[in-house]
Amino acid sequence: MALLVAIAAYFSATDAEHESAVLHMVRADWQEEDADAPRFSPLPLAADSKALPHAWQPVELPRALPIALLRQAEGSASTGATRITWLRISARELPATSAPLALYGARIKTDGPIAVYANGRLAYRAQVQGLLWNSTRTPLWALLGKTPDGAPLDEILLRIEHRQTVQVAVSSLWLGPVEALEVRHRMRQWLQQDLPAMLSAAFMAVGVFALFVWFKRSHETGYLLFFNLAITSFLRSLHFYVAVPIANDWFAWLTVNSLFWLVAVVHFALRQLHGRRLGWLTFAVVAWTVLIGVLTLPGPAILRNTPQVTPLIYIGAALMGVTVALVGGISAWKRSSEGRLVAVGIGACVLLGVSDWLLQNNFVSPEGWYLGAYTNAVTFSVFGVLMYRRYVNAIAEVERVNAGLAERLQAREAELERSHQRLREVEKLQTISDERQRLMQDMHDGLGSSLISAIRSVESGGMSDDKVSQVLKSCLDDLKLTIDSMEPLEDDLLLLLATLRYRLGPRLESSGVALQWNVQELPALEWLDPTSALHILRIVQESIANILRHTLATEIRVATATDASGVHVTIEDNGQGFDVEKALREAGGRGMNNQQRRAQVVGGDVSWRSGAQGTLFTLWLPLVRGAQPAGAGSAAPLGA
Repeated sequence: MALLVAIAAYFSATDAEHESAVLHMVRADWQEEDADAPRFSPLPLAADSKALPHAWQPVELPRALPIALLRQAEGSASTGATRITWLRISARELPATSAPLALYGARIKTDGPIAVYANGRLAYRAQVQGLLWNSTRTPLWALLGKTPDGAPLDEILLRIEHRQTVQVAVSSLWLGPVEALEVRHRMRQWLQQDLPAMLSAAFMAVGVFALFVWFKRSHETGYLLFFNLAITSFLRSLHFYVAVPIANDWFAWLTVNSLFWLVAVVHFALRQLHGRRLGWLTFAVVAWTVLIGVLTLPGPAILRNTPQVTPLIYIGAALMGVTVALVGGISAWKRSSEGRLVAVGIGACVLLGVSDWLLQNNFVSPEGWYLGAYTNAVTFSVFGVLMYRRYVNAIAEVERVNAGLAERLQAREAELERSHQRLREVEKLQTISDERQRLMQDMHDGLGSSLISAIRSVESGGMSDDKVSQVLKSCLDDLKLTIDSMEPLEDDLLLLLATLRYRLGPRLESSGVALQWNVQELPALEWLDPTSALHILRIVQESIANILRHTLATEIRVATATDASGVHVTIEDNGQGFDVEKALREAGGRGMNNQQRRAQVVGGDVSWRSGAQGTLFTLWLPLVRGAQPAGAGSAAPLGA
């Protein structure tokens, strides 16, 4: 109500500048005459107040005659005679203006046609295609125009036809230029019809959405109840917004009974919220709803749905709504906050409906506002809050579930990490065991074999002391290389080659062989592990040992290079060359074959190029396991 007052104040302020040209008519002359006709009579095209009976009575506007509901209901069953109420209003006090004139009234209550006569001429009738006034919620808006003879407007006659048992009500009237009154009329029209219609349509749209949700989640009956609530609310308010009169008996039956259906749906919604069956109340609500529906059926017409009987039916609907609200609120007081909210909402709707009932039956001023049109807004708001809370709670529940899943996932990840740690430890132990086994096998096949051969040669006297010393030095170098391969390299081939230089430097120096070290910075080899390191050391060691044993070289150059696919390690000497193909075929080439085999194990490749000026040995190692060499590296022979 406060919202309506605020909006009304705003619109009143907007047309304050036009008030000086507007006449607010609060006094009129009033008389009634019996038409003695069973039906509403056609509207005359002219009406002169002087030709009417001289039974005028001065009255104050707004005017609402008191009614007796029970006597009115009894009378409606016995007679259908009509009566005409005339209202004569003087327009002499209207300021002179050349603008088109309009007559505005907040409300006129009648069940028959309305006509407005300006200076005796028919200027307005309620409906072009019918006789009935379309709605008591529709403000009177009559465009009067100008008189044919150009004479100033002197008198306005308002003809209101109605059944004898119906008491009319008329608000105060406003007469003035169309521009001055249009804002006032639009404001009343918008607040009483257009805005409630939009709210009702929005409620209906959300209800249809809830129905489609229920199709997918049929176990959640709350969505079905919400749809039923939306459809019954829409049907209940439909007659508020229809612009033309609908005289169909079934339409009247629908609008009356939808109010009972609405209360019944709210009761079932409350039952679902607070969880109590309330069998006695449920039976009473359903039985009363069915009984009213049967009694008001247009066919039997046990209770005729007329403006005289319907107010009494609405008293039963109000009592039913109050009972549902009270019992539902008490039942939900300690059980469900949502149930309490719904109970308060239906209680508010009952109060709005009661205010409409009082206004409709002339118990309050006819200039009041119909608040029942906003019951849809209240219902929509209450159940919208419930849906919003359900939605927010569902999101919170999903977040809690996700948080729980995240915690469980984190716990599983920690457990997996511990399992992986244990597996890595086991794998490390297995690797150490395998490496130990490999070293034992390598020492047995290499170092052990060399020592056994040296021991047998010494025992048989077939080896000189120098030869024994050379064998022992080779065995010592093998042992050192095996130990060096176990050092942590961190994928660093440069460190591995530097270790080899450190081990072989003294031996080369004692043999009188100069070493040129042209090793550059190399990329990391992620696959370089102790086993692969030992293979590389063996390959390079075997190449240098072959130079010392067979080529009579005085100089060795070790260099490195890189390409897109791998690393090149080259070893070049200035000794006498040899036939590479022949050496690989003969038994003496076993060392070269071992080099090839070891290179294949680590995914690399070896090659030789030998001539009169010396021999170039190349070892290619991939940057990534499985890569293919882009081309063998080359270096110019010494002395070139």
